Amino acid sequence: MRKREIEKFRKILSRQRTELDKHAKSAVAGEIHLDPDDFPDEIDSASSEMSLAFQGRLRERERGLLTKVEDALKKLEDGIYGECENCGEDIGIKRLEARPVAELCIECKSEQEQLERNNG
Repeated sequence: MRKREIEKFRKILSRQRTELDKHAKSAVAGEIHLDPDDFPDEIDSASSEMSLAFQGRLRERERGLLTKVEDALKKLEDGIYGECENCGEDIGIKRLEARPVAELCIECKSEQEQLERNNG
């Protein structure tokens, strides 16, 4: 991978990390709050609890993505960004542009998905 491409992905990943950090800090700051006294009946309360659970799942997904972004940035530092973790081949610029945190080349990812479909 050329130096220009490496810097491009470093910027993309850094921007993504900043955005995810911002979301996490807003959640910790208390933007998610559920006070049972605010709801006049059980339906309103249940609806709000369901919304809170959904927001929790989104935050969990963001936390997982943040881990992948951090791992990708570490690979950039180590000079191994863009290498498939399974076969060691280049992942490919088009795939990395579509998913900068990709860990597998398209062939290995396809094989993984096929195994998951067959087993699950």
